[in-house]
Amino acid sequence: MGDVVRLCGRDELATGEARRFDVGAHRIALVRIEDDFYAIGDVCSHEDYSLSEGEVVPEACEIECWKHGSMFDLRTGEPTSLPATRPVPVYVVRVDDGDVLVELP
Repeated sequence: MGDVVRLCGRDELATGEARRFDVGAHRIALVRIEDDFYAIGDVCSHEDYSLSEGEVVPEACEIECWKHGSMFDLRTGEPTSLPATRPVPVYVVRVDDGDVLVELP
């Protein structure tokens, strides 16, 4: 198990919202869909654009890269549409006493 870091309070992120967090060398996009939180690498694997600036698609559990339209599965980090072909990292997330925590590798 790696370091566990607090990103924000549970109520600081609305459902359907994504927000970028810089934690050491990790650029993380935290996404909330209803009561679930997902943390993935914030850099699109196609080009260096922030995924947290893209649209969240709750019904598919995906986020879209705002620049070129690649979609990424929030659970696995796998791209679900081109032009991206490589996955982005995913992080273990948990909510503890109202805090959203992420485990770093």
